[in-house]
Amino acid sequence: MSWTRRLPLLIGGFIVTLAVLIAIFGPLLAPHDPFTQDLGHRFTPPAWLPGGSSLHPFGTDQLGRDYLSRLLLGVRISLEIGLTTVVLSGLIGTSLGVIGGYFGGWIDSVVLFIISCRLAIPLILVALTVVFLVGSSLTVVMLTIGLLLWERFAVVARSATRQVITLDYVAAAWCAGCSRLRVILGEVLPNIVHHLIVVATIDMAIAILLAAALSFLGLGVPPPMPSLGLMIAEAKDYMFFTPWVIEIPGIVLCVLAFGINLFGDGLRDALGADRGR
Repeated sequence: MSWTRRLPLLIGGFIVTLAVLIAIFGPLLAPHDPFTQDLGHRFTPPAWLPGGSSLHPFGTDQLGRDYLSRLLLGVRISLEIGLTTVVLSGLIGTSLGVIGGYFGGWIDSVVLFIISCRLAIPLILVALTVVFLVGSSLTVVMLTIGLLLWERFAVVARSATRQVITLDYVAAAWCAGCSRLRVILGEVLPNIVHHLIVVATIDMAIAILLAAALSFLGLGVPPPMPSLGLMIAEAKDYMFFTPWVIEIPGIVLCVLAFGINLFGDGLRDALGADRGR
């Protein structure tokens, strides 16, 4: 694969790696406690603006909390939501897709019906309803998004499974006397996992943006937990007077989602080229 086709993978990989390092070492890098309020230093500008302070490189919010410390924790929460959602939705969607694609017949019809029902449900409205009825918390947000965002895994896993089961090595496994479970786990899944990895990166970005949307609407991660969506929601009332309070978390959220999507696109191209060879 040429370097021009590797470029999205490298850029996306750099952003994702940086985000993971921030999530792991963020509490150690934070210059202040992200929950400590100091009303005497409300809306301190970032260090690069007039009136800024090196004690608060990214400034402070409406309660005097250090913005850099809250951003570091916000990235960590976003990645936690994305990873948990991908694991949960991946298990559900991959299981349904592989079962439907492998067995076919009426089982496949039932799986397609379940997928169609899920696609007919407006994701954001259901998520809002569930969080409103159950109550907002980090766990509720992760479970709600994970239980709703599995259809892409199911569609891709089903399509890939139907292609794989026609290949010679699956027939050879049958002839060797392998059980259905052994064929699925040993022959089918390892040969469709590269498709699922790409879906995982796409769904992770979608989950992060959806969680941010819920927080912006007041039904996501509850305060004072500094999710990126909540920081944007809290800053919207002050954006005309102190625009940086909404620009900084907005840029971080966009770069994070863009990096994950870019990494997924590059990974798809790289895995496709490897499979082609």
